[in-house]
Amino acid sequence: MSLATQLGFISLQVSDLDASRQFYTDVLNFQPAPQSPPDACVFVTQRGASFAIRKPLVDLQATDKLGWGVGLWFAVPELDAFLQRIEGKATLVRGVQPSPFGNTAIIADPDGYWLTLQESKAA
Repeated sequence: MSLATQLGFISLQVSDLDASRQFYTDVLNFQPAPQSPPDACVFVTQRGASFAIRKPLVDLQATDKLGWGVGLWFAVPELDAFLQRIEGKATLVRGVQPSPFGNTAIIADPDGYWLTLQESKAA
């Protein structure tokens, strides 16, 4: 019997693909993969699950809280320096706080998805 034990892919449905692509590349410094499917942007991943943004498959206006209850964590070396670099380019939801997994902070993307940034030496 095989078990699903590793996350393989994460995709966020976004209201404006171009604006979100710019946010993830310019603010978070993600690099688009050489090829993406139509209506999506897949980003290069060093390890772990692949990450992409895409045009919506559902009516995003039908809810006022996209992704509510889902946590997306991204490893970031030197969290304080990273937050200084993106100041004014992203909404800071929660500043640096210690957690059992190291220091974390939460920002919001253009659609309001909360992204936890986890300080990690392995990033």
